[in-house]
Amino acid sequence: MATQSSEHSTRGAYVTGGQEFNRDTNYIEDRITRDGRDGWPVEPGRYRLIAARACPWANRTLIVRRLLGLEDAISVGMPGPTHDARSWTFDLDPDGRDPVLGIERLQEAYFKRFPDYPRGITVPAVVDIASGAVVTNNYPQITLDFSTEWTEFHRDGAPQLYPEPLREEIDSVNRRVFTEVNNGVYRCGFAGSQEAYDKAYDRLWTAMDWLEDRLSTRRFLLGDTITEADVRLFTTLARFDAVYHGHFKCNRQKLSEMPVLWAYARDLFQTPGFGDTTDFVQIKQHYYIVHEDINPTGIVPKGPALSGWLTPHGREELGGRPFGDGTPPGPVKPGEEVAEGHGAA
Repeated sequence: MATQSSEHSTRGAYVTGGQEFNRDTNYIEDRITRDGRDGWPVEPGRYRLIAARACPWANRTLIVRRLLGLEDAISVGMPGPTHDARSWTFDLDPDGRDPVLGIERLQEAYFKRFPDYPRGITVPAVVDIASGAVVTNNYPQITLDFSTEWTEFHRDGAPQLYPEPLREEIDSVNRRVFTEVNNGVYRCGFAGSQEAYDKAYDRLWTAMDWLEDRLSTRRFLLGDTITEADVRLFTTLARFDAVYHGHFKCNRQKLSEMPVLWAYARDLFQTPGFGDTTDFVQIKQHYYIVHEDINPTGIVPKGPALSGWLTPHGREELGGRPFGDGTPPGPVKPGEEVAEGHGAA
């Protein structure tokens, strides 16, 4: 019988027969589109993105929303870094309620639409504000639709994160990064046997070496500019030394011991939209407290030191223009800043 890991509340996941980690990839597949074909038309102010900073899958949506300048079109609610078996909670907000939706638990938005929703209550999720019902939690599609369906509301100078000529290659890179790296660290951390762990570990580091080689001659995964692929890889790299190296036993090397990947990660971190959406305190609290099966004491480590994220990376020598013909986003919207002391100062 499949036993649910505590991670199912973050993204559906479980270990089968005490062996190999599996991820439930059945999401609410409704999309918000220009033509409203699924019943959810693009409409500024109608939807609220619920995205915990702690979660790598949700962090992607915060980065893309900021890079594209969608802050005024799509509001954001941020649950705290921990949750129980029922749901993510809004414990960072006054009175423990999301100030727009008025709910204490994200579960309420899921049950508003699906009273018997049988799967994990996951972030990111997009909620229809008027009805209070969840629209979608299909996180791979959410960011692509931000890029392709919400173009009317992009800021001036927004980058092309999913340009049509590169989509086939972006999709190919994304598939490998997801299966071997984004999900690969979880396969290590939640392996149910030594054999499953060894196999997952070897797959992860084969992919990490591939990335180290690929990025040695190009500034970003697809060449000279940032794309969706870089966003998807970054949120795993940002958590690597703080969490995955020790907590998930992905310990052949630290990210900071891989010259190319570490420089690449710092390049992105120092780019507006990436580091200013990354909360290392919440990241560590989430993994080390929620994953009771892996860390039963709930002790959150004080390290590692974070100042290295702000050191020179030297990637400019490869050329490229991070935003292509566009421009960097402006300052973080007031009220959406990472808390003082939670970044890499």
